[in-house]
Amino acid sequence: MINRTFRYQESASWFKGNTHLHTTASDGGNTIVEIAELYAEAGYDFIFITDHGVCSNVEQSSPVAPPLLLLNGIELDGQDSKGSYYHVVCLGSVNVIFSNYNLEEAMILAKEQGALRILAHPRWCGNTMEEANRHDFDGVEIYNHVCHWLNGKSDGLTYWDNMLAKNPATLSFAADDAHLLSEHPGFNGGWIVINASELNEESVLKAIKMGQYYSSCGPDFKSIRLQGSILEIETSPVQFIRLAGPGNKGWRTGSFTGNLLTRTSIELPENWDYMYLEIEDGKGKRAWSNTLFV
Repeated sequence: MINRTFRYQESASWFKGNTHLHTTASDGGNTIVEIAELYAEAGYDFIFITDHGVCSNVEQSSPVAPPLLLLNGIELDGQDSKGSYYHVVCLGSVNVIFSNYNLEEAMILAKEQGALRILAHPRWCGNTMEEANRHDFDGVEIYNHVCHWLNGKSDGLTYWDNMLAKNPATLSFAADDAHLLSEHPGFNGGWIVINASELNEESVLKAIKMGQYYSSCGPDFKSIRLQGSILEIETSPVQFIRLAGPGNKGWRTGSFTGNLLTRTSIELPENWDYMYLEIEDGKGKRAWSNTLFV
């Protein structure tokens, strides 16, 4: 691999979190205290509060010490100057009244304040591939649990592959988009697991910006290590392990009838523009790494 740096440096701890959640500050069914308790009981270490059009302020919103790390964010929605409709999750503290700005102005302001901008549930929004590449998003939701519940339009993997062709640094996210209302009650269906030195705002945001995490709807990566040109992977029990690259390029191991896998080794190709891992357990639940090299 010439002029590439392996992404995953496993010298820290793993922390589970969610990057897309709503509270009663917008259209969610739970207060920030209630949603923090719910996710802590489900084994989460951190969550971002991303209400529609509302810059969260977790320091002021929780009257008691929260049972997990609360982090600020916002979800923007609207049309850009060409009339295309988007939802955009921004991770990080931003201090702007976004109702005073159009969507593109708000996205620029969020970027200027250091927030990550994630294209949310593009299939549900009906975005085209050209639209997905139009605004240089930092990442894209490859799985959205609420959209899976609503109409099955939860999958953003095709968008991610298309965006990677333009920018191989594009990050991927599995998220709940939890509202916890009767019309879409689901949660804990999609999440990320970061590798970070500490569980605090600075470390979590740094790990996400560096892509030091994986996304999951079930199975876990235990270890992703590179020894020379050999990638060594350890996972929870899975049926398939795949390496995905541009176009039809790929590699896989596993079978429909064989024993479950917990580890494998792959000799990595040298001529792929990007590559990432996908694992799938016996129930069809999947998890994904980010691209392996930066």
